[in-house]
Amino acid sequence: MTRVLIANYFFPRGGSAHATRAQVRELRRQGVEVTLVTGSRSDRGDDTDAREFYVGLDPVAVDFAPALRTPQPLRFHGGAGTAPIHGSFEDRPGAADAVLASLDDEELELQVAAWTLALGAVDRDAVDVLYLHHLTPMNEAAARAFPGLPVVGHLHGTELLMMEQIAAGAPPGWTHAAAWMERMCGWAAACARLVVADRRGRDRAAAVLGLDRERFACIPSGVDPYFEPRAIDRGAHWRRHLGAEPPGTVFVYVGRFTAVKRLPLLIEAFTRTRAQASSPASLVLVGGHPGEWEDEHPRATIERLGAGDVFLAGWHPHRALPSFLNAADALVHAAAREQFGQVLIEAMACELPPIAIDAAGPASIVADGETGWLVPAEDRDALATAMVAAVEDPRERHRRGRNARAVALERYSWDRVAGRTAALLAEVD
Repeated sequence: MTRVLIANYFFPRGGSAHATRAQVRELRRQGVEVTLVTGSRSDRGDDTDAREFYVGLDPVAVDFAPALRTPQPLRFHGGAGTAPIHGSFEDRPGAADAVLASLDDEELELQVAAWTLALGAVDRDAVDVLYLHHLTPMNEAAARAFPGLPVVGHLHGTELLMMEQIAAGAPPGWTHAAAWMERMCGWAAACARLVVADRRGRDRAAAVLGLDRERFACIPSGVDPYFEPRAIDRGAHWRRHLGAEPPGTVFVYVGRFTAVKRLPLLIEAFTRTRAQASSPASLVLVGGHPGEWEDEHPRATIERLGAGDVFLAGWHPHRALPSFLNAADALVHAAAREQFGQVLIEAMACELPPIAIDAAGPASIVADGETGWLVPAEDRDALATAMVAAVEDPRERHRRGRNARAVALERYSWDRVAGRTAALLAEVD
C-alpha cells in the first residue's frame, strides 16, 4: 500500500483546495493511505477553516489566524499548529498575504520553520512519498522534515504566472524576485515528477522551469459528482440570490476576481452582446472572495461602462455552485493564461456549454463547435459574437451542453483521475 502525505500551503479558497479535497477522498477510496497537511483560517467561521472544508478527512491544519491578529502577519513566530500568513502568487495591494516575490530571506525562513514543525508532527515512518500542491516554502520544509523521500509536485498554474512575470520583468515591489525565481526552479528540479493538467501546461512549465518534458506527468483535475443537471426553479433561485430575476439568456461567470480572469474584458464583451442580440441577455458574476480582487473590481467596471443587466451574486460554497450553473444557460470564461480551468469541466458536467478562450488550459478542455465555443484571446468582438450565437440559437446551445456533459464524465471523473495519480505515486515510491 502506498502511503502519501499530501500538503497544500494555502488555506481553502481556490481551485487547488477543491482539487486537494477530492483527491484525498478518492485516493483513500482506492486504497492509498493519505495524510493531509494544509493551511487554515479559524477566524472566519466559513470554509476557509480547513477543519470545515476538509470535514471527514482529518487534516493536520496549520492556522494563520494568530498571525493575522498581529501587526506583521508575515513575521509571526508562534507555536505548533500556527504559521505566518502564507505568501501569494498574486500581487493585491494591501493584502496581508503579500506576493511571494516581495518576501525577504527572514520572512521565508519563518515560513519554512513553521511548516517544518507542522510536517515534523507526522510520523516519518508512515510516509513513503510526498505530494506537494504548488511550489512554495512547503517544498523547503518538506526537504527538512523528510530528507530523502521522493516528492511529486503539482503545478496549478498560478506559480507559473508569477514566474513568467518575473522573467518578463518584475514589477516594482517585487524586490526579491530573482531569489524566488531561483529557489522555485530548484524546488521543481528536486521533485521526482511534476504533475500538470495537459500537454500545453507541460510545455509551458518545462520552458519556465528549464526542465525536460519527460519530468512531467499530464493528469487533469477531476469534477465532483454533484455537478450534474438538475431541475431547478430558476426564477426563485435568482430572486433569492440577486433580489431580481435576470432577463433572457443568462450567462454565468464563476471564480475569483483576479487579473488572470480578465473580467473587465468579459463585461465589455457582454455589453456588445447585449447591444447586438435580438433578445435579452444577462450576465451573473458568482465569486470574488470577500476582500480579494486585483486590478479593477467588476463593480467599478460595470459603473465605468454603464453596463446593464450585469449582476454580482457574491461568493458561495463549492456545493452551492451546481445550482447557479443549472440556473444559467451558458458559462463564460475570459481567462487566457490558466493552466486548466476547473469551472469549465464543472459547467460541462451540468450540461452547461462554456464560451472560453482558445488558449492554455481551456483550449484543451473545450471543443469548439461540439462542447462549447472557443474564441481568440484578445478579440472582444469574437467573444461577443459567440455570446450572441448562444443567445440566438438555444437548440445549438443545448446540443453542445449535452456533448459537454458526456466529455466531462468520460475524461474528468475523479475515480479516473485519482487512478492515474495512484499509479504515479506507486511508480515514484
